[in-house]
Amino acid sequence: MEPTTKPTTYTAFEKDVISGLTEYPKHLSSKFIYDKKGDKLFQEIMAMPEYYLTECEYDILKNQSAAIAEKFSLKNGFDLIELGAGDGKKTKLLLNHLSDIKANFTYLPVDISQNVLDELGTALQNEFPKVDFELLQGSYFDVLNQLSSYNKRQKVILVLGSNIGNLMHKDAIDFLKKIQNNMSPEDLLFMGFDQKKYPQTVLDAYNDPNGITEAFNKNLLERINRELDGNFDLDAFFHWETYDPETGTAKSFLVSKAAQEVRINKLNLNINFKSWETIHTEISQKYDDETVEWLASKANLGIDKVFESENGFYKNYAFKKL
Repeated sequence: MEPTTKPTTYTAFEKDVISGLTEYPKHLSSKFIYDKKGDKLFQEIMAMPEYYLTECEYDILKNQSAAIAEKFSLKNGFDLIELGAGDGKKTKLLLNHLSDIKANFTYLPVDISQNVLDELGTALQNEFPKVDFELLQGSYFDVLNQLSSYNKRQKVILVLGSNIGNLMHKDAIDFLKKIQNNMSPEDLLFMGFDQKKYPQTVLDAYNDPNGITEAFNKNLLERINRELDGNFDLDAFFHWETYDPETGTAKSFLVSKAAQEVRINKLNLNINFKSWETIHTEISQKYDDETVEWLASKANLGIDKVFESENGFYKNYAFKKL
């Protein structure tokens, strides 16, 4: 009898590294930037003056919380489910208003990073001792599938920070469809969409002079070195940002400065780079009302109300199931 070989199983990160670095053009998923260091770097990015998205959405939630809350089932109670909660800085403005009006709700922050959730849980206990909350670690849709049984009262699903912008339109429609499939007719989806604007403003947001965005993107290579025993020389790559005002697509790349070979020991993989060869690391899509309406309609969602920042750079849309 021939000996059986144990099949090799890979983590999601390992699978992405193998497929992304052996395909052409090379690519890595931005979701794997977010380990403990990546989380900290992204918080630094959100605090940068060039990264206008945070301030715009912060202003919407600060100045329009009362109008936003009017869409919630304040009488019968609701579950406030936030996908990709992060540090909760902007959501706390809404929590503060809901606490002031003594709304009957439970806050359910969802994040793939347990580290971020633990920090958020501590902050919530200190700042909002009267708010009921439950921390939920995992991918958006694994958690949403579990929560689809929450049908005794309204679910309000928050997706802030224009996270949907990390997806091409086809994937964004799939993303919206998966949320819609877990919604009841009375549920509400409240989602941020960064708007098209002067192209240099977009480029500056993803190409800061202090190199924080570069370090954020290079954290993918650091993770490969640390977790998969790779030997990427971070100084042999530089970060490059592009923006197409026609499609509204901003893209981040890591570019190889010279021909080089990288070894990833844990995966028994050698990767060759030509001079100026790229690794596509991030996409950040920008929108207008027509595009958002089109995306929503493809997922059987309708726009219920729009909340806009004062400068028009950013909008939060409330969607209902059609």
